[in-house]
Amino acid sequence: MNRREAITLLGGAATAAWPLAAQAQQQPVVGFLSGRSPAYDSKLVAAFLQGLKEVGFVEGQNFAVEYRWAEGQFDRLTALAADLVSRQVSVIFAGGLDVRIRDVKAAISAIPVVFATAGDPVELGLVASFNRPGGNTTAVTVISASLWPKRLNLLHELVASSVVVALLVNPEDPSAEPSTRDVYAAAKGLGLQVQVLRASTENDFEAAFAMLVSQQASALLVTNNALFNSRREKLVALAARHRVPTIYDRRDFPADGGLMSYGASIVDQYRQSGLYVGRILSGARPADLPVVQPTKLELVINLKTAKALGLTLPQTLLVAADEVIE
Repeated sequence: MNRREAITLLGGAATAAWPLAAQAQQQPVVGFLSGRSPAYDSKLVAAFLQGLKEVGFVEGQNFAVEYRWAEGQFDRLTALAADLVSRQVSVIFAGGLDVRIRDVKAAISAIPVVFATAGDPVELGLVASFNRPGGNTTAVTVISASLWPKRLNLLHELVASSVVVALLVNPEDPSAEPSTRDVYAAAKGLGLQVQVLRASTENDFEAAFAMLVSQQASALLVTNNALFNSRREKLVALAARHRVPTIYDRRDFPADGGLMSYGASIVDQYRQSGLYVGRILSGARPADLPVVQPTKLELVINLKTAKALGLTLPQTLLVAADEVIE
């Protein structure tokens, strides 16, 4: 092959490749921001992408994703959000970051964003109302705080003779106050005292459980929080070591050895979030997409853990469970 033929061949290849490159550049890009890690979020990412697929978007075919993980270092979230904004992504999904959710919202000014949250998005200042979010933001929420009275009643069925129960909260989480308020109100109706335990870092866990023991609390409720969720193995191990019956908000905890959970499916929350991101990519405005609330709640019980704690589970509780892990 002579020089002229080589140049002609390369020029033809470049011409053929140009439309493909241009097409790739025209693909929308979704920013995926999480306070957790890729390993923890693997099932949630799969559900998120499934939601997008249901409305016609397949990663690598007609859209791309820029993933950003805080790895539990929540003070990095604002910078990660700003980085996605600087890359001019088409829409941002943000989950697992309730402790910094207001800061993240402030960092995302004009780009459409879908939040996955455990809190009330109106109280958090994310949206104007559930039906008419307004602005560039909408949300898919599991509103975990409103379910704590039910969780307390479920726990009380197991430890009916209990006088003192403990509530573990992250004081930096905006949902901590409504959770505490709801648990206090529910405990009063059952004649129970509530000891609030506070932990804003993993280093606070041991001291929180030491206080639980000193206050002679016989049961524990763990609130929904990105820190607690990302360190669930440590919390489950501490509950087992101190032999304290504990209820959580999501299935991951009993699946990893915790006693039981009651709440909405987080996997479905991420699928719904993917659906909303897909609709925004198709031209919908976040302001016109009502906040999605859970339609199905699930009670999950780990029977092996119950036996290890010496608990006899009422038949009514077992029948009511959506899943019993043996």
